[in-house]
Amino acid sequence: MKITYFFRHPKVGHSIHRVFRTILPELKKSYEMDIYDIPNIGSMPWDVMSNLWFTLKKRQKSNIQHVTGHVHEVLLALIGFKTVLTIHDLVFLDNVKNPIKRMYKWLFWFYFPIKIADKIVCISEQTKQNILSKINTNKLIVIHNAVDPIFEFHKKSFNQEKPRILHIGTGWNKNLDRTIEALKDIPCHLNIIGKLQKTQIELLELHKIEYSNDKNLTDLEIRDAYIACDIVNFPSIYEGFGMPVVEGQKTGRVVITSKIEPLIEVSNGAVAYVNPSDIESIREAYMKVIFQKEYREQIIENGLKNIERFSVQFIAQKYKELYQSFN
Repeated sequence: MKITYFFRHPKVGHSIHRVFRTILPELKKSYEMDIYDIPNIGSMPWDVMSNLWFTLKKRQKSNIQHVTGHVHEVLLALIGFKTVLTIHDLVFLDNVKNPIKRMYKWLFWFYFPIKIADKIVCISEQTKQNILSKINTNKLIVIHNAVDPIFEFHKKSFNQEKPRILHIGTGWNKNLDRTIEALKDIPCHLNIIGKLQKTQIELLELHKIEYSNDKNLTDLEIRDAYIACDIVNFPSIYEGFGMPVVEGQKTGRVVITSKIEPLIEVSNGAVAYVNPSDIESIREAYMKVIFQKEYREQIIENGLKNIERFSVQFIAQKYKELYQSFN
C-alpha cells in the first residue's frame, strides 16, 4: 500500500507540515509514500483551479490520497479515489463574518470535501463535535497530534524571583493582550514567539513588561525556547488542538492554559487552568504557579504522565489502523 500526501503551501504556515513530519518517519516503516505541497497559497477561484489541476496530475488510483489539512478543496480532484482528509479546526468557518465568503468556504472547504472523503480525521474530540454540529456524517475519527521526539524532559530549577514565561503565537486567538495586562507588576521575562503587532508592543511598553521577541524559529530553536523557560503560557481563546500544552508537558514545564475545549481534552487536568476572558483569572494562575512549589511540581509530574498519549508510536499506530481499513 502507498500513501500520497497533499500539504498546503509552506508559506501559509509550517504547523501542519510539522505535525505530520513528526509521524511520517514511523509510517515510512510500513508504507511507501509520495509527498506534495500544493502550489498556490490563496483561496480565490484561480488558486483553487490551479491546485485542483496539480492534484489531478499527482493523484494515483492505487494509492490512498491523504489531504493533510487546510487545502480541503483539492478533494474535488479526488472523486472516486481512496481518500483521507484531516480537519484541524473550523476557524475558516467560525471566524468568517462575510456571508458570501462563508457560503463559498462552506461549500468548497467543508460540505463537498466531507461528502467526497472516505475517512475524516479530527485532531480532537472538540473538532469532531464542531463538525457534527454543522453536518451529519459517520466518517469521523479522532486521532490526536503526536508530540515531536525532539522534545524531551529537561530538569530546571524554577526561577521564582523572575520566571521566564514562554508565550507561543501572536494571533487573535492567542490572547497576548490579556497576558500582558495580567503580568503587570509581576517580575518576569516574557518570551514571545511570533510577529508582534504595533499595538502589542505599545501595550508591553505601557505595562513595563520585560520581554523578548523571536520569530521564524527552527524546530530546534523552538525546543530550546521551551527548555529555557519556567512557565509555558497558552491562555488561548480558540484552538483546534493546542500543541504547546503537550510540548511544555514533555519538556517538564508547568503549563498555564484555558479551561476550554479542546485544551481540557489535550491537557487532561495536568495544567493550571484559567478563564481566558478574565485578566484576573490569568493573573491568579501566575501567582499560584510562581509561589506554590508543591502545586507547580504536581502539575509537572501529571503532565509527564499525560504526554504518553501523544507518543509518535501510539499516534502512528492509529494512522496505520486507519489506512488498513481500506483493505
